[in-house]
Amino acid sequence: MNRRHLLPLALVVLALTSGCAGFFGSNSISDDRLDEEPPAPYVWDSDVNAHITLTENARFQAVYRLNRSSVELFRRDGFGGRNAIPISAVRYRYPNGTVITGTELQARGGAVDRSRSRVSITLPSGAESGKLAFTSDSTPKRFSLPTFVNGSYAVVLPPNRRVEVFPFGKVTPGGYEVETDGDRRIIRWASVETDAVSVQFYLQRDLYIFGGAAAVLAVVGAVGLFYYKRRIDELRRQREELGLDVDTEDDEFRDDPPPGMG
Repeated sequence: MNRRHLLPLALVVLALTSGCAGFFGSNSISDDRLDEEPPAPYVWDSDVNAHITLTENARFQAVYRLNRSSVELFRRDGFGGRNAIPISAVRYRYPNGTVITGTELQARGGAVDRSRSRVSITLPSGAESGKLAFTSDSTPKRFSLPTFVNGSYAVVLPPNRRVEVFPFGKVTPGGYEVETDGDRRIIRWASVETDAVSVQFYLQRDLYIFGGAAAVLAVVGAVGLFYYKRRIDELRRQREELGLDVDTEDDEFRDDPPPGMG
């Protein structure tokens, strides 16, 4: 075989053996990730269809009320495609209150499959109408996710975060309410029918930092304007002292006819 063909062939073999071929197939999620403990207890008793708690380390915990036997979890990229979201600490709670782990869900006939474009979770037979919970990664100061279920939503911000001041805070879709629970804000929608929910938030100190920076820029601008005006005045005074100023204002606006026309 020609040596120039060896490198491309080696790259293909490496891709197939390293898991990059997940583009074509599916990659399993380890039992340890499925069954690990969530960072905090899941909020099972909320009366909303989707309850999402954002944490300070750019993660979130989601609890969805399902009325179907399967759900696909993904994020949309900037090109209209889908990417699977990384999930862990999978739990399912039956309507009677029994909670099972991700591996127990699979042992009972359900499935958790991951491909490049989505994570597909299939519930065990007869397990509809319960609640599915998982933990995943978010983005600092911004949460955005497709609406995997329609209906009522609640998004709990990390402590001391706010959304009230635009453009630092922005929430879509509209029609929401903001509640205060201690040092947390809870954003609620009575009904969400859009394709995605997005919340951009900020720390209260961010406003102080921005306000301080704006004040500094304003002072610098005022000082620069004062210096510029003073410099112009000095140049004008120097021209007057040298007799270089020619006052044309009276000639321009007086009503006398031009020379020789009077």
